[in-house]
Amino acid sequence: MASTRSDDRKRIDEHHRRRFERLVRTALRRLPRGFGHYLDNVAILVADEPTPEQREAAGIKPGEILFGLYEGIPRSRVGIGGAILPDRITIFRRPIEAACRTEAEMVEEIRRTIIHEVAHLWGFEEEQLPF
Repeated sequence: MASTRSDDRKRIDEHHRRRFERLVRTALRRLPRGFGHYLDNVAILVADEPTPEQREAAGIKPGEILFGLYEGIPRSRVGIGGAILPDRITIFRRPIEAACRTEAEMVEEIRRTIIHEVAHLWGFEEEQLPF
């Protein structure tokens, strides 16, 4: 059976997604020593692009770019006791691929994005962050 252009696009997109997920793993390994402690009970996810709901929740206007998003309860607001669901940091593949020319640039942007989103996890607001 012959493949269709749609099938070819899906295979290419899946290849790009797997490659990007590998780059995310590389970026995680390049976080500062001891940084993993800050990622306890945090799921790192990859999505192609933010959903309209994610863009709205993050206050992202049309034309603005979002590389990553923290979703959860900041540690500064978590009460004592009781189990909490894992927080999420989603890394958005297509915006990062579009902004970076090389895999090395992508790894560095992913690393910076994770650090930025972890800062939100620990209660820092956008204005308080250096990047």
